[in-house]
Amino acid sequence: RHWNRLPREAVAAPSLEGFKARLDGAWSNLVWWEVSLPMAGGWNWMILKVPSNSDHSCPFLRSGYDPSGYFGVRGRGQGDGEGQTGGVPCSLQAERSQHRTGLLVYPYDFRLTEKEKTSICYLSFPDSYSGGLGDTQFSFRLRQSGGQRTSHYEDDGEYNREAPLTLQRESAHYFGYVYFRQVKDSSMKRGYFQKSLVLVSRLPYVNLFQSLLQLIAPEYFDKLEPCLEAVCNEIDQWPPPVPGQTLNLPVMGVVIQVRIPSRVDKPGSSPVKQFNQENLLPAPMVLPSIHELDLFRCFQPVLIHIQMLWELMLLGEPIVVMAPSPTVSSEMVLALTSCLAPLRYCCDYRPYFTIHDSEFKEYTTRTQAPPNIVVGVTNPFFIKTLQHWPHILRVGELRMSGDLPKQVKVKKLAKLKTLDTKPGIYTSYKTFLHKDKTLIKRLLKGIQRKRPSEVQSALLRRHLLELTQSFIIPLEHYIASLMPLQRAITPWKNPPQIRPFRQEDFMKTLEHAGPQLTCLLKGDWLGLYRRFFKSPNFDGWYRQRHKEMTQKLEALHLEAICEANIVAWMKDKSEVEIVDLVLKLREKLVRARCQHLPVKEETLQRVGLYIETIIGSLPEDLQAVLHHH
Repeated sequence: RHWNRLPREAVAAPSLEGFKARLDGAWSNLVWWEVSLPMAGGWNWMILKVPSNSDHSCPFLRSGYDPSGYFGVRGRGQGDGEGQTGGVPCSLQAERSQHRTGLLVYPYDFRLTEKEKTSICYLSFPDSYSGGLGDTQFSFRLRQSGGQRTSHYEDDGEYNREAPLTLQRESAHYFGYVYFRQVKDSSMKRGYFQKSLVLVSRLPYVNLFQSLLQLIAPEYFDKLEPCLEAVCNEIDQWPPPVPGQTLNLPVMGVVIQVRIPSRVDKPGSSPVKQFNQENLLPAPMVLPSIHELDLFRCFQPVLIHIQMLWELMLLGEPIVVMAPSPTVSSEMVLALTSCLAPLRYCCDYRPYFTIHDSEFKEYTTRTQAPPNIVVGVTNPFFIKTLQHWPHILRVGELRMSGDLPKQVKVKKLAKLKTLDTKPGIYTSYKTFLHKDKTLIKRLLKGIQRKRPSEVQSALLRRHLLELTQSFIIPLEHYIASLMPLQRAITPWKNPPQIRPFRQEDFMKTLEHAGPQLTCLLKGDWLGLYRRFFKSPNFDGWYRQRHKEMTQKLEALHLEAICEANIVAWMKDKSEVEIVDLVLKLREKLVRARCQHLPVKEETLQRVGLYIETIIGSLPEDLQAVLHHH
């Protein structure tokens, strides 16, 4: 509208962030601007509305509050008082046309930075051209910006303490679950109606939230905002996600029944125990799993290379998944990250990534090695910008057929140059272990016998679970041997230190207690372990286990103190030593409660009584000082 006011260099800014930077200081003078942004294969026209509010807040953004805990972001609404737990389901609707990108956020007081809003808008729509009509679902993972914002759930750690490592709330990332609709509409300038409904959470419950969107989105596209308001009110009433519990979650006349997995579950099994069915009308929609994908369908074009992919994930190698759609991209990336269970994948991953992402430059630079991340992309532009990455998986549409799907081939990276690059695994990686031909034969026989996909997935998941366990069990046995003996823990001395992890000592144990005891696969297991020691996954595993062992030592030390005769110990001790003991016991008590150490409540109460007993034996002036503090 007012091109004469716009600096000419701003028109040539290479990104929206660059455009904003060039206009710094002039926000209050702008109303509507038509902006041309470069994209792969052409230019993308959009309208940018810059608010004139003094705080630069967007007048068309609205938000709300929910205490259910499924969405794990701190809210600030009525009732957000002391001890109130808060979480926010962010259903984010981005409506895009040739002239407008609108953003509507529910419920109230869901706080996103401008950078996060921009990223979510771009991630809510397919990045590559797609002429397909209808509804599409996919997911993304977004790095939080603007500092860490936690809820009481992250503060108390109760959920994360009881949940499996792979299902813990993330404090630094959001998960986005998208329901995108594209239909022909002659009233729109592009000729298409395009709208996305996005659910944002800190929990990786992909099945639960995608199922929830399948219920909400079609209704929302018809009834718009009142529908979202009603849904948010229903979710407000949901019980919090407690690991180990089976929950009934009512929404829009349907009851979704799910079981929240627990850390104590036997690996590979987390069934939904149906209960009170007779009292639920209509019958509940039972989800067998809140997070597990159909692995067989996801991995069907790469089944003969599953061993290679497992190794690449175990070693935290940089991987690009190039797919024809966000659905295929996000499902493949999530399938890859899940194939290490119960080991936690400790590297970064982006199920769907676009050229507008704030980390675009970080991932495409050639001045440094690619980061340890699995990134899913759909834009052909990435074929050129990411061709220097060491491992690129190019896949087509996932289609289930009666025969073994055509398997992609392992190819040299040098062949990845053209836009019509064929599906394949472009890498020079050589596997340490041999392929499991028995698994391929079992899956092939299942295809011939028309075995259901969920059964095939169970076979594949069991194989990957046993493979990971065979690899991890020797590490678990060795690190357990580094724990001090319980008899070495005495009440009046600091707990003994955990012995250091020595890689060469561990390697010596493999001859008699290695993975060959539980796994038939042959290969260079020693070489795989040496490479694993250099990966972020080993660092993450070791830190987690060391933390758990340290907490166990603290708990054992508290128990030893409770069993000791404190009165006898005090007889020949000076006041300084006794006061020092009081301060140390108080510190231990606070740490035990804050860190939720594995200590019985009875033990903690006894420590508290011991502290009172010790203080009572001191002169009154010291008692007053200690009680005051």
